[in-house]
Amino acid sequence: MDKLLIRGGRTLRGEVPISGAKNAALPELCAALLTAEPVTLHNVPRLQDVATMLQLVRNMGVTAERDGNGTVSLDAGDLTKPEAPYELVKTMRASVLALGPLLARFGHAKVSLPGGCAIGSRPVDQHIKGLTAMGADISVEHGYMVAKLQPGLRRLRGARITTDMVTVTGTENFLMAAALAEGETVLENAAQEPEIPDLAEMLIAMGAQIEGHGTSRIRIQGVERLHGSTHTVVADRIEAGTFLCAVAAAGGDVLLRHARADHLDAVIEKLREAGASIEAVEGGIRVRASGRLKAQSFRTTEYPGFPTDMQAQFMALNVIAEGTSTVTETIFENRFMHVDEMLRLGARIQTDGKVAVIEGVPQLSGATVMATDLRASASLVIAGLVAEGETLVDRIYHLDRGYDRMEAKLRGIGADIERVSGAAG
Repeated sequence: MDKLLIRGGRTLRGEVPISGAKNAALPELCAALLTAEPVTLHNVPRLQDVATMLQLVRNMGVTAERDGNGTVSLDAGDLTKPEAPYELVKTMRASVLALGPLLARFGHAKVSLPGGCAIGSRPVDQHIKGLTAMGADISVEHGYMVAKLQPGLRRLRGARITTDMVTVTGTENFLMAAALAEGETVLENAAQEPEIPDLAEMLIAMGAQIEGHGTSRIRIQGVERLHGSTHTVVADRIEAGTFLCAVAAAGGDVLLRHARADHLDAVIEKLREAGASIEAVEGGIRVRASGRLKAQSFRTTEYPGFPTDMQAQFMALNVIAEGTSTVTETIFENRFMHVDEMLRLGARIQTDGKVAVIEGVPQLSGATVMATDLRASASLVIAGLVAEGETLVDRIYHLDRGYDRMEAKLRGIGADIERVSGAAG
C-alpha cells in the first residue's frame, strides 16, 4: 500500500496546473449514457474514481477510451446492460449518477446503493423521491435500486421537484433525467455548485433545453433525444483551494494555472483575512504568503458558502496559525476524523459534536498518520509540509480518488515529498 513521505519546512514557489474537476467529470461521464452518439470530454482528471466510472460504463457495453492528455471518448450506442453492480461501485458514491440517465433513456435500470468515503450519511432517498415524481417505480432489493417506468408511461414525465435538502448529486441526476423527460421539469432548492452549470452546459450542447442553472431554480424542457457533443471539464475548485491552503501554510509564491477565483470566493476571503495575498490573474490564481498567518473561524455550508470539502485543509492552516479558531461543520456528521491524526503531529484541537476549537501552535512535529477520507488525506499532506522532520501519510488511496498526482505537483513547486511503497496499513 502506497504512502507519502514528506520532509517539512520547504517554501513553495512556481506554477501548478489545476486539473479538471472530479465532481464535474463523474456526472458528465454518466451524461454520455443519455445518447447513442459519440461524446468527447476534454480535461478529464487522472483519478481512481474516474477510472472506476470508466470501468462501470464499459461494463454496461459503452465504448470508452482515454488518451494521455485528459481526453475521454465515449460511445453508448451499443449499451446493452443498464446496470451498475456493487463490485464496481462499492468505493464510489457517484455511481448513483447512473440511475437518472439510464432510466431516462432505457426506461429501466438497476444500480447498487453506493459506497465512498466514510464521512457520514449520504442518503439516496432524495434521488428516489425526485425520480418517482417523474414517473419512476423504484424499489430497493438486495442492496440495489431497481427502477422502471410506472405502468402506462413511455418515458419519464416532467415534474416539480423540491428536495428536503440541497443535494448536488440529486440535482445532477434530476437534470440528466429531465433532459429526456416528457414536458417541463422544475428543480426547486437546486444545488448551485459550479459543477452543476458545467454539466448543464454539456447537456445543452447535446440538445437539452435548460434555464436557470447556477441558481436555486432550474427549468428543463424535455426533448425526444440528445445527440453527441464535445465538452471541456471545468477546473477543480477543491484542488485549487487545497493548493491555496498549502501555500498559505508553508509560505511561498505560486501560480495556480487554470484555477477560477470566482468559484472560490468564500475560501479566498478567509485566506485573505488570514494574511495571504491572493489575486486573480490571467490564466489562474496567484497566491503569496510568508510567516505565521492569523487563525480564522468559519462554518461550512452549501455553495456559495464555505465548502465542506475545504474544511479539513483550512483546519490544517489554522492548526499552525496565530490565535484560536472555531470550525463548525454543518454538512456531514463524521467529518472531523482527521483531528485525531493532526493531534499526533502536535496540533491542539478539541471537538464537541459539529464544532472544533483549534488553538494554533507555532510548530508541528512529523509523525506517521493515517488518511481516513479524501479531504482528510489532503489536510494531513498540508500539515506534513509544515511539520518539523518527516511525516508519513498512510492509506493514500483515499487521496488518489480525488487528486491528480498531488505529490508530483507539490514536488514541482519545491516540496520534499515522495510516494513510497510499504505493507498495508
